[in-house]
Amino acid sequence: MAARGGQEGRDGRRRGLKVAGLALTGALLLGAGAAGWAYWHLNGNIKSVDINGALGDDRPARPVTVPSASPSASPVPTGALNLLVLGSDSRSGEENQELGGGDSGGARSDTAMVVHLDAGRTAATVVSIPRDTLVERPSCPLPSGGTTRAASGAMFNTAYELGGPVCAVKTVESLTGVRMDHYVEVDFAGFAELVDALGGVTVTTDADIDDDKSHLHLDAGTHHLDGTEALGLARTRYGLEGGSDLARIELQHKLVKALLQQISATDLLADPARLYQVADALTGSLTTDTGLDSLGELMNLGRSLGDLDADDVRTLTMPVLPAPSDPNRVVADQPDAAELWESLR
Repeated sequence: MAARGGQEGRDGRRRGLKVAGLALTGALLLGAGAAGWAYWHLNGNIKSVDINGALGDDRPARPVTVPSASPSASPVPTGALNLLVLGSDSRSGEENQELGGGDSGGARSDTAMVVHLDAGRTAATVVSIPRDTLVERPSCPLPSGGTTRAASGAMFNTAYELGGPVCAVKTVESLTGVRMDHYVEVDFAGFAELVDALGGVTVTTDADIDDDKSHLHLDAGTHHLDGTEALGLARTRYGLEGGSDLARIELQHKLVKALLQQISATDLLADPARLYQVADALTGSLTTDTGLDSLGELMNLGRSLGDLDADDVRTLTMPVLPAPSDPNRVVADQPDAAELWESLR
């Protein structure tokens, strides 16, 4: 009996990873393809940016892969893969301000994670890059023509603010030396809708959080959060001791795991209405590169992670140390950071 329960728990964790990890909309939609209208609507939700067309060959080389001995035996990809996952935090509009987005215009990327899927797709590493990291920001092409200026000692998150997804990808590749195979951006307002569609998430905090900017006030302990509260947890910084971005990243890692656990505990395939609600919220919050901008491509990615277990997903933060020029900023801690990125190539 215990063995059966352990297998059921393992299957549940795998189901959760298929749905939640890295915008795996496809796993959700495997049970939602009955209506052509639903497919058309959900497919139309996804926005995309042509990263490859904008950057051309001015980027790290793709790793050399060895083709399968029997390529026709399995159409599901199994090679190593690197994705840049950004949380886009809009500051404009009344709704976003009510959700704790601040009072300035435009959008920023305060959450950046490089997600590495090992060959075979049975293990993954998630590495957060602190927004306050000082980097060499390269010149980036702009959608309207022209380029941004290169800058030395620029804050990492200014790349997205100035040049959008293309500049975010180019800056990450410049920092890490790792080719980003795909880009996934999750709008924070859409993230709140996704959490609500899942029925909330349960998170345990180690310290009190009292942050007027993110509209979050929690005592230390275990809490079941709705979408607005979960978004506040992802954004909160000034309510943490020292106002540290590194402390915020730790909370974001907890939130990612809480989402996986909630999805594992929710039998979405047995509830088509809930399944569609979750899929609609998820696809509506996504911007991807053109290689992932359809349900078919996302479904293929989701199916490729069928053997990925939650216990095999590591969450890390890029090694950093205080910047010599500004104690409120950080720089990559070398050679540890370089060794980490080398392991993901």
